[in-house]
Amino acid sequence: MKNYYIILRGPAGIGKSTIVKLLSSKIKAEVFHIDNMLDRLNLGYKQGEKWVPLNNFLEVDKKIISEINKKIIHKKIIIEGNFYHKEHMNNLLKSINSKNYIFTLKASVKTCIERDSKRNSIGKKNIKDVHKLVSKFDEGILINTDNKNKEEIVKEIISYIKNEQSKNL
Repeated sequence: MKNYYIILRGPAGIGKSTIVKLLSSKIKAEVFHIDNMLDRLNLGYKQGEKWVPLNNFLEVDKKIISEINKKIIHKKIIIEGNFYHKEHMNNLLKSINSKNYIFTLKASVKTCIERDSKRNSIGKKNIKDVHKLVSKFDEGILINTDNKNKEEIVKEIISYIKNEQSKNL
């Protein structure tokens, strides 16, 4: 497979980090976790705010875009995050010079709350808030994760990419 990048988006609690961990090992990709970078730069969610402002995400983009453009020559990249600001995703799409695939993971709020309860929980209210923000728009290939395990979801993602690449041969 040629090099490309994947934007993997979805609400909190859906399993993005779990999926990315398995997917990145299968396709040998480097991962950029947007939420981790927001936190490292002290730009993440602040108590009492409804969401992380668009400008904070664009600040993260400034830090990663040139690095991604250099690395994409030699390896595949996965960018994982909620991506509830469409402008944030569009900024990455116009700034990274490579083939891309966007996958939106979908599940009910109930499923996300259940999954969140099995980790270092961010709480029901935050799960509901982020779910609502992410669900305002769909982008790319939609994957319903309800009643699927991580292996099935990763297989679906890889299968889609392989099918798309075979069409372009």
